[in-house]
Amino acid sequence: MNAEYDRVVEFSHVSEPVIACERLDLHHISASDLVTLYEDPENLSIYNKGDFTNPYRVLIEGHSPLRWRVPQVKADPEVNKWFVRWMVLRETSEIIGSLSFHGAPDETGMLEIGLGVHENFWRQGFGYEALLGMWLWAASQAGVLKFRYTVDPNNEASVGLVRKFGFAHVGQQIDDEDGPENIYEMSVEDFLKQNA
Repeated sequence: MNAEYDRVVEFSHVSEPVIACERLDLHHISASDLVTLYEDPENLSIYNKGDFTNPYRVLIEGHSPLRWRVPQVKADPEVNKWFVRWMVLRETSEIIGSLSFHGAPDETGMLEIGLGVHENFWRQGFGYEALLGMWLWAASQAGVLKFRYTVDPNNEASVGLVRKFGFAHVGQQIDDEDGPENIYEMSVEDFLKQNA
């Protein structure tokens, strides 16, 4: 084993409390489980801490943020607090998606988030519910002042979702992989006024 991996194992017990939403439970993935999921995705031990299953192979197949989050966690396991959570449908105990901040709050107190919901569960309000839960949790954390959400301008469902929360369009950026993205932001203060 290398020193970076030993450091992650040292933090393997650290997991944030579950965020309970209306129909979903957002289960935080520990640093060691995150590394295992990325390096050995068929290893079922990653599900031992929760009473849920992954029949849709969320984070195993398709687009996944793990290739960015795992190197960040190996460099600094403490940052994992902000990272990946399973979206577990309480009624069936199935993982139906995931969401994660891109890192710890930056020097301005800004947090950016990304999420993915399995296509079988699109347009049922799960993205809204998960984002609300995650942002309310983050709003209670020290140093968080602003939320950011970036989205392909042609993704009408995601644009509608972020507008539903009242986020303001503040600009555009070019993502190396995804191309043009609209940038939406909202202060934590305004978010809490509208969504608490």
